[in-house]
Amino acid sequence: MTKEFSPQRLDVKAFAQAGARLAGHDSLLKYERLAQEAKGLHPDLLVDWEAVGEVRTVLGGMSQVWMRIRVRASFPMECQRCMTPVDVPLEVDREFRFVADEATAEALDDECEEDLLAMSREFDLHELIEDELLMALPVVPKHDECPTQVPMSSSDDDFEEANTEKPNPFAALAALRKDGKG
Repeated sequence: MTKEFSPQRLDVKAFAQAGARLAGHDSLLKYERLAQEAKGLHPDLLVDWEAVGEVRTVLGGMSQVWMRIRVRASFPMECQRCMTPVDVPLEVDREFRFVADEATAEALDDECEEDLLAMSREFDLHELIEDELLMALPVVPKHDECPTQVPMSSSDDDFEEANTEKPNPFAALAALRKDGKG
């Protein structure tokens, strides 16, 4: 009999022991916090994800619970160069090691290179996917090449005045040198 796993209430240890795999093709609208960051959200935007569990045996015969997630999405943002919509491709490929509880995760965090999470029988995989996508968002979204010409101008009079040609204050010294007086 094959056990069914739910991404909303995932028994992480059983999932890893079964070497199970879950995958989804969700609307971006399902991820509320992520949707709040979007510019021009529509129901055709999808999040493709996959999670695979495994138990790894380490030196000394101890077993560790691991999960790998892969996520792909196209996320609507506003280009910070041309101020027009841009769909930003997001990709996540991460592995997580699960430990007994939050206290253990905190205690081991400084000495471990891997990402640690607390073991749970009701782990919300969608929440982890959303967290990872939020962290993958670019701080300054922009097109590789903007579809429209980006005018380089300023409406700041002080900026314009600072960038106008001004006489060089040392021009008088250069003139003295040419006259042979320097």
